[in-house]
Amino acid sequence: MVGKLAVEELPSADIFADLRRLGFTEYEARVYVQLLRESPATAYEIAKAAGIPRPNTYHALDALARRGAVLPVSENPVRYVAAEPRTLLEAIARQTDALCSDLAGKLAALKPRAEDQYVWTMRGEAIVHDRIGALIAESREAIWVKAADEVLRRHKGALRAAAERGVELLIVLFGQDADEFRFTDACRIYLHEATGVRMGTADNLFTLAVDHVEMLTAAMDEEVVAAHTRNRPIVNMAESLIRHDYYMAEIFARFGRDIESAFGPHLRDIRMACFSPGQIASFKERTGLA
Repeated sequence: MVGKLAVEELPSADIFADLRRLGFTEYEARVYVQLLRESPATAYEIAKAAGIPRPNTYHALDALARRGAVLPVSENPVRYVAAEPRTLLEAIARQTDALCSDLAGKLAALKPRAEDQYVWTMRGEAIVHDRIGALIAESREAIWVKAADEVLRRHKGALRAAAERGVELLIVLFGQDADEFRFTDACRIYLHEATGVRMGTADNLFTLAVDHVEMLTAAMDEEVVAAHTRNRPIVNMAESLIRHDYYMAEIFARFGRDIESAFGPHLRDIRMACFSPGQIASFKERTGLA
């Protein structure tokens, strides 16, 4: 007798489409999902329940068994059970990662690596944060970053690992607690202009420079859009932005009262003279200053 597994009803079309993106054929996806619903089952029972021609069911079961997605558990007749989804997908992820790593090396060997001067545009929160994480993980010398704490917090583990392997960390932070990202005594963490307060629309940007050869900057306020490049002048520009904010942090730490007396809170008088109307409105909203 076929035992019915208690599974949530999910939109099958979405499941089948996702399985196809992982390399399953249409019939393999339908057979695997059917076995998750009712297992163990014979090829005949699967074909009947899933509405698949029996010859195609046999081919699908054979292919699924080779990749470890199903397992025969009895003979005469042969019955199958489905591999636990999380275990199966984690195995596929490991195999795919190994394949991509091997293939990247083979493809790179086809042509000498040229200096990449292009600027790549990425859209979407997951894609952008994945690239940020990869840049941090691949860093060997230095990570310079200017960012809001809630954005940087998503990469706290990777930043800590980088600091602990000796990578220089220089962070200009929009937030209240610089110590949150001071993983070692060598980390240099500064609140933006000594207060950590965002002043204008440009302060919604996330800017990262890695090993003095690569940078990424992203708008994080609405649609997440990033630009990533190894173009030397642009990398220098990103580092200059972060470097000058570091200068400002040190200057504010020593001369903050004199600066405020000369230019108003948060450099109000200087900013008002060059901000766009939108930036002025944002500055007033964020600081409460007129």
